[in-house]
Amino acid sequence: MTKPVKIAMWSGPRNLSTAMMYSFGARADFDVVDEPFYAAYLAATGLDHPMRADVLASQPQDAAEVARGLVAPRAKHHYQKHMCQHMIAGIPRDWMNSVTNVFLIRHPARVIASFGAKYSGFGLADIGFSQQIELVEQRRAAGEEPIIIDSADIRASPEAMLRALCTALGLPFDPAMLSWPAGGHPADGAWAPHWYGAVHRSTGFAGPEGALQDLEEAGQRRLLDAAMPIYERLTAIKLTP
Repeated sequence: MTKPVKIAMWSGPRNLSTAMMYSFGARADFDVVDEPFYAAYLAATGLDHPMRADVLASQPQDAAEVARGLVAPRAKHHYQKHMCQHMIAGIPRDWMNSVTNVFLIRHPARVIASFGAKYSGFGLADIGFSQQIELVEQRRAAGEEPIIIDSADIRASPEAMLRALCTALGLPFDPAMLSWPAGGHPADGAWAPHWYGAVHRSTGFAGPEGALQDLEEAGQRRLLDAAMPIYERLTAIKLTP
C-alpha cells in the first residue's frame, strides 16, 4: 500500500456526503470517520439539533482532542467526513495543514430544499456555503490548491468522477467504491437514524437528479440568492474527469 493519506472531505449538509463516506468506506484500505467535530460544535453553540443528547454522548466535546486524533499516525488511509459549518471560532484549524482537503459542493437550491425537509428555521450559516468558501480561501492562502468536486457530477458519472478524484489524491481507483451494503456503515454517527434514511436504503450512488426545486418560501429564496455566488465561484474551479 502507498503511504497512508488522510482525506478531509468538507461539505455542507445534504451534499451526498454520507454516500461519499460509504464509497471510501467500501475500500479495504480505508478507515472512515463521520463528522468528528459535531459534538464539540453542539457543545459550543448550544444548538438544539435533532438527537442532540445522543450526539453529545457519542463523541469527545473537546475540539483540540478531536483534532489530535485526526492527524495521529494510522496504518490505513483515513477518510474524514466534515461539515464546514462545524468550524466555528474555537474549533482549531491548524491540523488541516496535515491532511488533504477536498470540498464537496451541491447546488444550493437542492441543499435548501433537502435540509428544509428535515430541519426548520435555518440560515446561511447552517448550510455551510459561507464557511466552505472561507475554508477554500484559507487553504489557498496557505499554498494548497484544494480539490473541489460537485455532487451532481458524481451522480451523473460515478466511476469517471471517482477515478478523477483518486488521481488527484494520488491513489489508485478501487471499483469497490461504486457500491456498499444497504443498512448503513459501522462508522455512522449517532445522528444517523434522523438523517440517513435514504442512504441506508441505497447500495450505490443514485442517478442524476431531476429539475431544480422551486423554493416557495421567501426566506429560502433569500438563502438561495446568498449562496449562489459562492457555489458559482467554486464550480469555476471544480475537478472534472
